Amino acid sequence: MTSIRRLLSCSVLFLFSAGLITQRPSDGWHLVWSDEFNYSGLPDPSKWNYDTGGDGWGNNELEFYTSKRTQNARVENGNLVIETRKEKWENRNYTSARLITKGKGDWKYGRIEVRAELPKGLGTWPAIWMLSSTTPLKWPDDGEIDIMEHVGFDPAVIHASVHCKKYNHVAGTQKTAVTTVPDFSTAFHVYALEWDSLGVSIFVDQKKYFSFSNEHSDYTSWPFNQPGHLLLNIAVGGNWGGQKGVDDTIFPQQMLVDYVRVYQKN
Repeated sequence: MTSIRRLLSCSVLFLFSAGLITQRPSDGWHLVWSDEFNYSGLPDPSKWNYDTGGDGWGNNELEFYTSKRTQNARVENGNLVIETRKEKWENRNYTSARLITKGKGDWKYGRIEVRAELPKGLGTWPAIWMLSSTTPLKWPDDGEIDIMEHVGFDPAVIHASVHCKKYNHVAGTQKTAVTTVPDFSTAFHVYALEWDSLGVSIFVDQKKYFSFSNEHSDYTSWPFNQPGHLLLNIAVGGNWGGQKGVDDTIFPQQMLVDYVRVYQKN
């Protein structure tokens, strides 16, 4: 019996690591929104909008985010593909996509899971993150949660952060943490956020490596009590991603997303 249990345990571990089965949240969560990307073509317009433009996005980024262009965002082979390309577009020399759920997926509290394989190379800056759905948005006052950020000049180091008026990178007071994912660009990993009225926790493959608690003071330290939406994008260059330049020989680069799932408590 012991050997059978050991065999079954090893089999489950293999399937999990191979991505053939996926993690599930603990009891008490129920699925409220998802995209499994089991279709082909443009991302589902009932679930995704696009941020578009090439004004640098407040970070001196170098890409132009396009809309409804399969070269930059498409679904194929069961994955969402966000592709960054070296090509002239409008006033920029790179194209990419920035997909958002605002207006089609806005949540107050929950568990957000994104199973993704990341791009690599000098100058890439992929992100899985959330912004407040407040309109108009005031940054950083209304809050930002970075579930996953990676910069190509620092390969395999995954960053999680929160930003608000009291704690943000412009002031040098941001709350952040890092973990290492050596096969970030060759294997899928689940990047997850758990968020409630008490705090924020961020995970990679069920390993929690960042937490931020509600100080119960005022809006400057905790604006995270209102609905937010998800963003998926790859930036090129910028104040952080471009600190050591951009290697034009690496393009095109892709972020593959196997699924996005949002759970909330009963």
